[in-house]
Amino acid sequence: MKKILLCLFCLVPMAANAEITYRVQKTWEARGEDAARDVYASKHRFYAGAMYNFSIWQDYTSDDNVTAKGKDTSGFDVLLGIRWFDTFRIEADYFTTRARWNSIAVDTNTAFLNLIVDARIDSLYRMFYKQKLIPYIGAGVGATWTNGKDTVVDNDTVASFAVLAGLGIEFNDWFTLDIGYRYMYVLKPGIEGFRDLAPNANQIRVGARINF
Repeated sequence: MKKILLCLFCLVPMAANAEITYRVQKTWEARGEDAARDVYASKHRFYAGAMYNFSIWQDYTSDDNVTAKGKDTSGFDVLLGIRWFDTFRIEADYFTTRARWNSIAVDTNTAFLNLIVDARIDSLYRMFYKQKLIPYIGAGVGATWTNGKDTVVDNDTVASFAVLAGLGIEFNDWFTLDIGYRYMYVLKPGIEGFRDLAPNANQIRVGARINF
């Protein structure tokens, strides 16, 4: 009888451990189901936004040592994007600004298609209930339409490229403040007097996105 009781007593911890393992497994399964339901991209697939951009146009020196000193200008972006995943989005970006060197001014309208990667850690590891600061990096390709102001431009449509980085500050699920940087490079439009000038600028951008 004592042997039987001793065997039963030894089985109690084993049964308890099995129950704990079962409950932990069920808890993690439930968390996994919640995470799948709470994916940010599934709730807010699209977004629209607007940004102010401050452009610092780079200097240019021709082969004849003629220098065109870049001026600082400003413009505005409008954005429309789709989140493919929490950490990846595709964005259409249209903006207008004026490029200036010395007394030369060129009005530009540019359309970019941007591919952007968000460092949304809470979606990857669920370490935080809600992540407020979302760093991002990306690249874009598009076209720039140029119109010379008191100057002649040979090619009014040229290809353009960009790399960008920034920080999104999510105040809530619907509103994001966007502070970023973009380097923009435009192929040579053939500006009179500076045919080999390929406009390029460092741009500081501040704006907001509405997520829906």
